[in-house]
Amino acid sequence: MKHIARKRFGQHFLTDGGIIDAIVDAIAPVAGQSMVEIGPGLAALTQPLVERLGHLSVIELDRDLALRLREHPQLSVVESDVLKVDFRALAAQMLDKATAAPLRKIRVVGNLPYNISTPILFHLLAQVDVIEDQHFMLQKEVIDRMVAQPSTSDYSRLSVMLQWRYDMANVLFVPPKSFDPPPRVDSAVVRMVPLAQPPDVDVKTLETLVQVAFSQRRKILRNTLGKWLDEKGFGGAFDVQRRAEEVPVAEFVALAQAV
Repeated sequence: MKHIARKRFGQHFLTDGGIIDAIVDAIAPVAGQSMVEIGPGLAALTQPLVERLGHLSVIELDRDLALRLREHPQLSVVESDVLKVDFRALAAQMLDKATAAPLRKIRVVGNLPYNISTPILFHLLAQVDVIEDQHFMLQKEVIDRMVAQPSTSDYSRLSVMLQWRYDMANVLFVPPKSFDPPPRVDSAVVRMVPLAQPPDVDVKTLETLVQVAFSQRRKILRNTLGKWLDEKGFGGAFDVQRRAEEVPVAEFVALAQAV
């Protein structure tokens, strides 16, 4: 029976064989690796991945799809909202078959629902210590913001909050016709590799600071971040005669460390 895409889950199923092959090649799965796929849907990516890996864990919210996926002998199915999944606990469960010792890091992939893609990225950011890398298909404009450089229109809070922790690259363009039903936007695939030695910073402080800075991105920082720094009693040097989009990631991180 044909599965009808559910709008409330943001479902758009990948059907283009050439694009599927290109995504799997970009992920480059190796037999025995611990991998988790978010939102496998109709298993377009799932099947070629599991053929290379031998086993794959999948997270699926749609009850009907989860039921189908459970019939596959090489899949472990977590039927849940991904925002409620504890990836540290999931990593601990995925045992090395040879030694029965928990594997240190997991690889995460998926065609993320566009309506909750940013919350998913932040949910994973909070658990990045157990993640080796991430490959996600997202709305192209979201990926443009993720990888944007300072002094560009796409540079944003999302750019800063992800770039301080990941090395990221847009690896593949995916047109709407690659899906059923086709979305109204272009898509792309991003590769996210956690930095081996990230700067030591209080994430909550960085998050608040960046949120304040970009709250009125057209205004000079003196009017937003400057006031916030004054309230904190910050006496260090920081040029507030700029807009938020002109400040490099490293400077935001250094300011959070100083505060």
